[in-house]
Amino acid sequence: MKSILSFLFMTFTFLGQAQSIHNFKVAGIDGKQINLSAYKGKKILIVNTASKCGYTPQYESLQKVYDQYKDKLVILGFPCNQFGGQEPGTNEEIVAFCKQNYGVSFPLADKIDVKGANIAPIYQWLTQKAKNGVLDANIGWNSNKFLLDENGKMLAYFPSNVKPDSEAILTYLK
Repeated sequence: MKSILSFLFMTFTFLGQAQSIHNFKVAGIDGKQINLSAYKGKKILIVNTASKCGYTPQYESLQKVYDQYKDKLVILGFPCNQFGGQEPGTNEEIVAFCKQNYGVSFPLADKIDVKGANIAPIYQWLTQKAKNGVLDANIGWNSNKFLLDENGKMLAYFPSNVKPDSEAILTYLK
């Protein structure tokens, strides 16, 4: 009986931990580690990005939203080259492009895969209800957005065509 209770306690403890994005650490585009637990108390908007995509101009509204709400929101961009080869650059080229063209100052992670055989663990969590506890998402292109609350719990998913400064997203930030 005692071992069953211990097992249940460990299972529920693990499941509770699995339900927060704050448990993840990812490589930053600058080579430094990004510990998402540092964002406790703020909402997090995670976006898969690309520099040569029809959705690339969303960097402008991402930066605008970040500037307006940075006291209570962190935006984290994940460059990805899986869709039409639209993010072919090196980390240095991506950073230069983002700063020169859109003044990006929000954190960017290292280039990753957001689907398929080499999907990054953070995107496994983001896209699988069994892991995030809220929703399944199928990423079909660049600029998919995941919004998480101050406790690292999934709030909502927005496909590529939902702009970062749309009312659908801003409603969560007001």
